[in-house]
Amino acid sequence: MKQSVILAFMANTQDRFCNYHSAKSTYEKLQLIQQIKGLDGVELVYPHDTSTPEETSAMMKELGLNFAAINANIKKDPKFHAGSLSRPNKEIRDEAVNIIKRAKDFAKAVGAPHVTTCPLTDGYDMLFQIDYKAAWRYMIETVAEAADYLPEIPLFLEPKFSETRVHCQLDSTSKALLLLKEVGNKHTGVTLDVGHSMQSQENPAQMLVTTLESGFDVYIHTNDNDTKADWDLVGGSRHFLNYVELLFWAKEYGYDKYYTADASPRIFNVVDFFERHTEVSLGIWNLVNTLDPKKYRKLMAEENYNELMRLVNKEIYRV
Repeated sequence: MKQSVILAFMANTQDRFCNYHSAKSTYEKLQLIQQIKGLDGVELVYPHDTSTPEETSAMMKELGLNFAAINANIKKDPKFHAGSLSRPNKEIRDEAVNIIKRAKDFAKAVGAPHVTTCPLTDGYDMLFQIDYKAAWRYMIETVAEAADYLPEIPLFLEPKFSETRVHCQLDSTSKALLLLKEVGNKHTGVTLDVGHSMQSQENPAQMLVTTLESGFDVYIHTNDNDTKADWDLVGGSRHFLNYVELLFWAKEYGYDKYYTADASPRIFNVVDFFERHTEVSLGIWNLVNTLDPKKYRKLMAEENYNELMRLVNKEIYRV
């Protein structure tokens, strides 16, 4: 099991009320990751965590770290606060697409496997706020253009139910899949964020299977929440069995990318917080490897629900 973390969580983060932890340079954040047991991968945010490909690669090599993904940030700049890929203003849409393209250039230069982006500001807050028809068409056009550029660097879209918009344009895994079906580019996929899926009242394992069976790839972000908000808690801290089931099916499909922690330490010590996350993730992965998938899937096919519950109690909960 390969585990990584989004670099931005190593330093200052904020919500509407508080700022947490101090600001750090990219190198200082990478040094902090090096201290976390169980992590050797990094998802860097482009362009905010990056300098030149040569300088970034040198830092990663020095510290013995690997690129899990490059995250194209199309929400941070004030011009994108009201949206990026679906805005009526073509100049703004073009700028957002250009960031994704440049992130792909960067990923290719440093040897990162793919680019992911989360269009959180695309959506609406009030009814009658946007032209739904135009916004959807713009999303298809912009994602298609970004996906067509450097197809050898796949583009993964990360859906989320809400935040920063009350209603995000891609508010579920199913909506992201619908968009990718419209785009029609096989070099695309879904970033399945466990917490986002939970917030959308989905089952992450089912969404993993649905995405792969729909012909698109998956990249996994790990965390947890209470389904009411995207709290980015330590994985398995609220939905243990969901996490087990997700890793069960990921193993069945031969998932070999990084499992990237998209979790926020906030009031907790950063290194300790992520070590708790990596150890429970690895612990669940090791648990999944003790399960006999043929036995479980045979019982599923037989609709033997009682025996399945007995197995879950005995082999997973161990009661």
